[in-house]
Amino acid sequence: MNLTYLTPQRIQQFIQLALKEDIGEGDHSTLASVPANLEKKAQLLVKGDGIIAGVQLAEHIFDAVDKQLSLDVAIEDGSSVQFGDVAFVVTGKAQSILTSERLVLNCMQRMSGIASYTHQLQSMINHTKARLLDTRKTTPNFRLPEKWAVAIGGGQNHRYALYDMIMLKDNHIDYAGGIRTAVNKTHQYLQKNDLNLRIEVETRNLEEVRQVLEVGDVDVIMLDNMTPNQMKEAVAIIGDQAKTEASGNINETTIVDAAECGVDYISVGALTHSVKSLDMSLKAV
Repeated sequence: MNLTYLTPQRIQQFIQLALKEDIGEGDHSTLASVPANLEKKAQLLVKGDGIIAGVQLAEHIFDAVDKQLSLDVAIEDGSSVQFGDVAFVVTGKAQSILTSERLVLNCMQRMSGIASYTHQLQSMINHTKARLLDTRKTTPNFRLPEKWAVAIGGGQNHRYALYDMIMLKDNHIDYAGGIRTAVNKTHQYLQKNDLNLRIEVETRNLEEVRQVLEVGDVDVIMLDNMTPNQMKEAVAIIGDQAKTEASGNINETTIVDAAECGVDYISVGALTHSVKSLDMSLKAV
């Protein structure tokens, strides 16, 4: 997995902001009731079936709260889990365990839900060449864990943000005055600013596909909300002139038909915006 966005600095930035949000001036419930020198253990109990994700992030969170906490990991990220499995046991100061608990659970539950759904959809299209992509339809300030979870689940990350790829969608094209103008202006912009970014153009019909090919020098052509028959024809027209991406209202009932059209990629916003979390709890032992 080429997770260039997953740097130690970004992981720590995410954790510190999340801890600040949750702890604020102090975890008064824990400070008031639990002795400062009490040493305890707690286990991460899985309460559903799916793919686990966020174990590595949990290690970073525990370490950020208290470097003396130790983690005995039994189930690694990307593994299948069942109801009743224990993913890890954390040992150390009881106060530190309690202060870490909610952030660890919030991250792991959502990440595991995303990884599970990603794995489900990718498994459905493994007989084709299509690869499953996420989108920028992520939770504000939670993009890093969500895209990380997609990768753990077997999907691929699309662009991480607005700065690492050019995507000319319908509004860009309409505001620019058409596909040719939008693409030509984009090439001029990249050259002027000495940027080497891939270019993807969204198309809504076969005529727009042909317009993109006439302009040329585009890396990916998105086939947005097209029928399977339209996508098959578009793939045939495009050939090896660009990669193809199916997009728009794709879910478990439509993804196989889309993949069997011969597209290279299928992007699914629901991987991150409509997923159900995998239930877990951190229990004292």
